[in-house]
Amino acid sequence: MIRGLLQQPEIQRLVNLDCLTYAGRLENLNGVDADPRYVFEKTDLRDAAEVARVIRQHEITHVLHLAAETHVDRSIRGPADFIQTNIVGTFHLLEACRAHWLSATPPSTRSDQRFRFVHVSTDEVYGSLEHAGSFTESSPYAPNSPYSASKAASDHWVRSYHRTYGLPAIITHSSNNYGPRQFPEKLIPLVIQRLLQRQPIPIYGDGLHVRDWLHVEDHCQALWTILKSGRVGQSYNIGAQNEVTNLALVETLCDLIDELRPDLGGQSRQLITFVTDRPGHDRRYAIDASKLQSELGWTPQHTFHSGLRQTLEWYLSHQNWLSSAFAHA
Repeated sequence: MIRGLLQQPEIQRLVNLDCLTYAGRLENLNGVDADPRYVFEKTDLRDAAEVARVIRQHEITHVLHLAAETHVDRSIRGPADFIQTNIVGTFHLLEACRAHWLSATPPSTRSDQRFRFVHVSTDEVYGSLEHAGSFTESSPYAPNSPYSASKAASDHWVRSYHRTYGLPAIITHSSNNYGPRQFPEKLIPLVIQRLLQRQPIPIYGDGLHVRDWLHVEDHCQALWTILKSGRVGQSYNIGAQNEVTNLALVETLCDLIDELRPDLGGQSRQLITFVTDRPGHDRRYAIDASKLQSELGWTPQHTFHSGLRQTLEWYLSHQNWLSSAFAHA
């Protein structure tokens, strides 16, 4: 996201606020700090005073709120962190923006274009689908994990600040992301690492849980489009209509690595191992992104097959990065 934003001539200053938890890796931004518009603030969203300082000191006008605890398994083992980061942290950011933006701008002179708060959420707040249909922006919330419940709560806080205080906020819901530099607790880099090490690849339950996959570059382009042109008070779903079962995805990765790395010995599918399903495991996600496409003209640029191959090739050419990240997972 940061690399893409710095390619936009409209960006005058970009402040990266991150507390660098276990998944935060500054080496992902090697070279970025050479851009004089870029500023890094090691700040924890749970620290209200520091968040307010960053917003005020840098005179922030546009916020892309991506900071969150995101891993479902971790939320099951330790839900408290998800409450503090995803709910309390969002509250602190909303309060900082409300104080800085709205107190200095009388309601009669406020412009939707001067300030923007884009809250990046997940399709998991909608719960689980059966065999047909897709999530739309009007789908009811039905979170089934501590992670998705914490994101649903933060969505409601953002909506309430728009309705109550007039904060110019927009909410997005994206499907599963994939691409380079993803922390290896997530499925695709985890599978790639296991394939390279010829270790068993765990698949929850019967492996037929369906996810809708979105390349990270397409997601970033959608967020930039929404930040610039989205309607405040609205929500937008972001997806690429790439529904695939977890088992089929892993099998595709096995076949691709057998093609690209024949020296590993082939027959990678034999590494697939079915394990006990996790509690509350949603069966199917599917995103209807037609609102974003029709209103703002966004369309994904990556096909799933080409994007997955590109992703695997990136990890194969950055195995030291993957090993280092995996050591922190």
